[in-house]
Amino acid sequence: MGNTFGQLFRITTWGESHGGGVGVVVDGCPPRVKLSAADIQPDLDRRRPGQSRIVTPRKETDAVQILSGVFEGRTLGTPISMWVKNEDQRSEAYAEMATKFRPSHADYTYQAKFGIRAWPGGGRTSARETIGRVAAGAIAKKILRERFGVEVLAYVKQVKNLVADVDCAKVKFRDIESNIVRCPDAAMAEKMIRLIERTRNAGDTVGGIIEGVARGVPPGWGEPVFDRLEADLAKAMLSLPASKAFEIGSGFGGILLTGREHNDPFRMKGGKVRTTSNSSGGIQGGISNGEPIYFRVAFKPVATVMHEQDTVSVDLKNTTLKGRGRHDPCVLPRAVPMVEAMTALVLVDHALRHTAQCG
Repeated sequence: MGNTFGQLFRITTWGESHGGGVGVVVDGCPPRVKLSAADIQPDLDRRRPGQSRIVTPRKETDAVQILSGVFEGRTLGTPISMWVKNEDQRSEAYAEMATKFRPSHADYTYQAKFGIRAWPGGGRTSARETIGRVAAGAIAKKILRERFGVEVLAYVKQVKNLVADVDCAKVKFRDIESNIVRCPDAAMAEKMIRLIERTRNAGDTVGGIIEGVARGVPPGWGEPVFDRLEADLAKAMLSLPASKAFEIGSGFGGILLTGREHNDPFRMKGGKVRTTSNSSGGIQGGISNGEPIYFRVAFKPVATVMHEQDTVSVDLKNTTLKGRGRHDPCVLPRAVPMVEAMTALVLVDHALRHTAQCG
């Protein structure tokens, strides 16, 4: 079913926005990995609401509890279950949404599919579902870092028409986390913050692009044809709330180049096969080539705006609806750890698959 992701390293997320809590079950984590809540909480803190003036003011500590799969500080190789309690639900703000479909939300489509929906806070379609992904992703990042020497990072590359100047091969975590919009270009970050604040004050929302990079991935990860590494990354990113587009390496810009310009020539360097350019984004034929893997994910403006819009009621009558409740004016700052998590989940799954098949 659609609530489970991965093959050897598999996660299943559960819970609704205004239910008792949300969480994840991680199956396939190798045994004897040192693990505690302290390894997971930092990424949840980066994802949580209420962390700055440019995100939703919903107040949640998002404190993770590990319920199973860990004993005396190490993973057992059995399913790891993690839970985060919902603490600041205000379902009354969504009362009108019980009978009206919010434009560009999943209200209508969930009703059409299931004939029922958890309307407070968007239920399962809320970004709170990603708590489970980020918690599981923190475990995946730890395994990648400690066992394979792989670093996974993401950052805000663009907000509307404001584009940061960032070298994905050199960007550092401390620069990403140096400001509330999570853009390592400090001068552009200030402009992005001001744009988000102006947009929020106007009762509107804004979208943009997050760039992700994985450094240290060895050659050979990935599978032929249907399980290509970039295909799994694309699925992972497009499964995130508000994501609308994915491109890797040169992406759509590659169409402006000739084959000679776009190709990545090989050269031996330090006893290793390397490329002198990286238009491929670190993946060729669906398999990693040892260069940094980099990609971009486009996120739409948040669908909830504080203006009246046309819509339809559950009894199929034309009506109007004005956004209410607490919402992000821009998903990008909180989506950065989500992109990192999904990247790590794809990579650790393929790392384990490669080890199982090829040793």
